[in-house]
Amino acid sequence: MSDSYLNFANSPMGAKLAGALGLPKPWVLERFEPGQAVVQGTVLVGGTAQSALLTPLAQAFKSMAAPALAHRQLPQWMGLANSAGLMTGRWGIEDQAGEKVKALVFDATGLTDSSQSTALYEFFHDTARSILPCGRVIVLGRPPEHCASPRQATVQRALEGLTRSLAKELKKAITVQLVYVAEGAEGQLESTLRFLLSPRSAYVSGQVIRVSSAVDAAAQPADWAHPLAGKKVLVTGASRGIGASIAEVMAREGAHVICLDVPQAQDALNAIAQQVSGRAIALDIGAPDAPQQLADAALADGGWDVIVHNAGITRDKTIANMKPHFWEMVVNVNLSTQERINEALVASGALQSGARIVCVSSISGIAGNVGQTNYALSKAGVVGMVQSMAPPLAKLGITINAVAPGFIETAMTAAVPFALREAGRRMNSLSQGGLPQDVAEAICWFASPASGGVTGNVVRVCGQSIMGA
Repeated sequence: MSDSYLNFANSPMGAKLAGALGLPKPWVLERFEPGQAVVQGTVLVGGTAQSALLTPLAQAFKSMAAPALAHRQLPQWMGLANSAGLMTGRWGIEDQAGEKVKALVFDATGLTDSSQSTALYEFFHDTARSILPCGRVIVLGRPPEHCASPRQATVQRALEGLTRSLAKELKKAITVQLVYVAEGAEGQLESTLRFLLSPRSAYVSGQVIRVSSAVDAAAQPADWAHPLAGKKVLVTGASRGIGASIAEVMAREGAHVICLDVPQAQDALNAIAQQVSGRAIALDIGAPDAPQQLADAALADGGWDVIVHNAGITRDKTIANMKPHFWEMVVNVNLSTQERINEALVASGALQSGARIVCVSSISGIAGNVGQTNYALSKAGVVGMVQSMAPPLAKLGITINAVAPGFIETAMTAAVPFALREAGRRMNSLSQGGLPQDVAEAICWFASPASGGVTGNVVRVCGQSIMGA
């Protein structure tokens, strides 16, 4: 559905009126198109003398052909970048700001005490006005739970407040993320950098992501433009909306897509499968025998590489007015069925080595919502499933992650009453709703063979919604 206010606020007359009345002015987001460079401009790097990720950063920027400059507080960058074969230079002259840049990356892994946080202030104070619209900001740190001392854990945890506040301050559709990189996982960083620095992450902001070495080393794709080439991917709920977009983006990335939905959606499902040169499976995943049917189908295919649990339903009523079958239906389809399918696929060996499981939760499962006790329970349960299953699945070389969409422009949200729809669109740092493509892009990042270091994460695709903030 078209966002009429966004279009109006970006017209000459609308922009003037919005400015005069103090109304939000949502920026038109840059979204990924095939053939684009990862970063549409220069990356400015900051850090401290003890920053531990500068070498993998230089190697990643070289791999993605991203020009990079160094802030004055980071003189050691020059030598490291040159050793990686990366052309670089220093940003600014003395205390004068340098050129406008597309991204800021600050390596905060060297911070071990809160008294050292001045380095963060100096970098962002110098550079905050130099980020281009739709720019990207990434702060890299160490997971507080793995820090060697309480003081180090304290300052590393403090980075969350910094990044979430920056995501609300910078405006102009600039997104900000915090990535905690565990020691030993430095080589697993590139896939996450590529996603967060690119237009693929247009509607992801204010998020905390953990990169670990829990799963064996990530497999670098032969072609970063088609990282899923040769992979067999099951997408449930694929006949429309977000599910159809997931199928399209997966196919764009090179995957062979198996599109699944209920038999009642057979015609739309067949159309999507034909569009992505995949195949369709019409199946009610809530049926008791569905997990075994899917395990048998996967084994007949020689095993599947990626499972995307997108299928979900709503049956909204306040709990006082809710019939028991509404509760049972929603919990069964949205949560219990996913658990049973995962168990059946793993137990039967129907998942390939290095498989990826990606689930779709919701910010309703994080913040709750009136009239959605059943739905919120099921989506919070998805979060619990991802976090609890990540360690045992990691021992099998399998990752599991989830996206939690916010207000996404679909046929479902188009039916929401006008006032609620406008509130959903504007009550986030980007002042607009997201698109199904935004959810699909995040799922493709999780699904990539290069994302082996990313497991147990729940990333909100919500434009930093204030709901649950």
